[in-house]
Order: sequence, then C-alpha cells, then structure tokens
Amino acid sequence: MGSDTSAQDQTVSEAGEFGLIHRVTSGKEQPPATLLGPGDDAAVLAAPDGRVAATTDVLVEQVHFRFDWSSPHQVGRKSVAVNLSDLNAMGAVPTGLLVGLGCPPDTPTSLVDELSAGMWEEARRVGAGIVGGDVVSAGALTISITALGDLQGRTPVTRSGARPGDLVAVAGRLGWAAAGLAVLGRGFRSPVAVVGAQRVPEPPYSAGPAAADAGATAMVDTSDGLLADLGHIAEASQVGIDLRGELIEVPQRLTEVASALGADARHWVLTGGEDQALAATFPAGTELPEGWRTIGEVAEGSGVTIDGAPYETAPGWEHWR
Repeated sequence: MGSDTSAQDQTVSEAGEFGLIHRVTSGKEQPPATLLGPGDDAAVLAAPDGRVAATTDVLVEQVHFRFDWSSPHQVGRKSVAVNLSDLNAMGAVPTGLLVGLGCPPDTPTSLVDELSAGMWEEARRVGAGIVGGDVVSAGALTISITALGDLQGRTPVTRSGARPGDLVAVAGRLGWAAAGLAVLGRGFRSPVAVVGAQRVPEPPYSAGPAAADAGATAMVDTSDGLLADLGHIAEASQVGIDLRGELIEVPQRLTEVASALGADARHWVLTGGEDQALAATFPAGTELPEGWRTIGEVAEGSGVTIDGAPYETAPGWEHWR
C-alpha cells in the first residue's frame, strides 16, 4: 500500500528536488521585467539600462535567524529584504531574485512553503519576482539569494565618492533591530514593535534611488551598524567622517527598552545592524530627499568620529570576530 502522507505533511526528501522547486515557483505572477521565468536552464530579465546591479547574501540558521524567534514567513521576508537593501544602496531598482535553498532532508515542505510566501511578499513590495534558483541537501537550513536590479540610467552610487565638505545623512530606522535582538536574547517576545524590527527589517526602499537622483556622492546600507558601514565609506573615499552627537536621534521607545534591560539605547543606534537603513553623503547645500536626515559631515582625515572623538567600543558586526 502506498504512503498516505499528504502534501502538507511531506518532508523535502519526499517531495524531491523538482517537486520542491514547483512548490516555490508554481502559480506566481512574474513582473514585466521577467522575459523568461523559472523552468528553463536560466531565466531572462529585461535590462533596459544596459547594466545590471547584482548582489548576494547568505543566511544560515542559528547564525542569521532562529525559528524559535521568527516564523518561516518572517525569515523569508528578511532574507529578501537584506538583498534588496544592497541594491537600494547603489541607487538601483530591483527586478529579479535567484534563490538557493539548502536544507536537511527531514525539513517539512510546509516550512519551505512559508519561507517562499515570505520571499514573494517582500519581492512584490518592490515589483520584483523570484525568477529561478536551486535547492540542495544541507546540514543546516541555508538561504542564498542573488538580487538583480536596474539603475534606470543613474550612475551607481558607490562607497568611494565622499569628499570633504559633504554632509552625511541617513534614511530609515537605526537601533531597532539591535534592540529586538537584545529583547529576544533575554527570552522576551515584546515589545512587539522592537522584536518585529529584528524579525523583519523595513528598508527605506525608495530612498536609494531618490538619493542617487539628488546627487549622493557615496552610499551604503547599514547592515553591520551605522559606524561600521560609514567606516567603509571613509576608507573607500579616503576621508574622515565626523558625526554630530546632538543630531543622532535615539527613539524614546528604545530608551525605555534599554532602561528595562540595563542596556544603552544610543549604542544600539550607533552600532546595531539589520535595520537595513541607508547612510549617504551629499554635496553641501543639497536639499535632501524626503526621509533623509543630516547627522554629520565629511572632513579631511580618516575613520569615523562623534563630535571629534572616536567611539569607545566596536563599531558594529563583523563575522568571525
């Protein structure tokens, strides 16, 4: 007698490679930029600009996410958001995503279904689609996503264009995901807004192209922390960056959470990553696009300082450190 295991109760080994791919891609509407979607040896995307911005991120279970902290749907959204944020930082508009998924053989297909639903939800927020990928057996659930984007005629905004006299500005939330990580690490599940920021970031998706159009000279997403990522701009541009302490906003909600945990909310804002905010430099006198706020200026020298002094602790996240 054959197995009575339902499709909902299957493991990925029972579904098989092609059955799993079918679950992720079947019935999904692709955006206009997808000229040929999943099902062939490669997808074909329109590239009207003649150039393609491309980026890849890898997320590993227990390193970048935990299913006792986040649902598979939330992990799916987050895995896409961190990639789209990198395109945002170049001034590009996302067009398509390639997804590589490695998972243990006993992984339930329902978990993959939820991951896929989260990925598609986040991709649709920016008008992109999942156009292909691969699935393999792995010891730990691993998600590798390559995001492709269209510059729409813009010059890509790199990390190396900052010049002395430029102003430094940010767009998006800072410190919220770090606060959420601290809350979850203490075994709590609230405040919901703070924990939610760790589970699913909210990148300011329109801010990158807007900054590029406004003449941004350098830009980076703050996935590793504000100070650490501004340090990348300072190094690439061979300049110093000095932040003005009074311009660095510490939200009242983070102050309250930090007080309850015996932590430092300002430290979260300065060094916490995973909010996927943007930091950029603009020529002095630039009228900043909506959602951007000034926090400092570019100067001669090197490194990142606050009111002229180095920050006293590590500036942000670094693997293997």
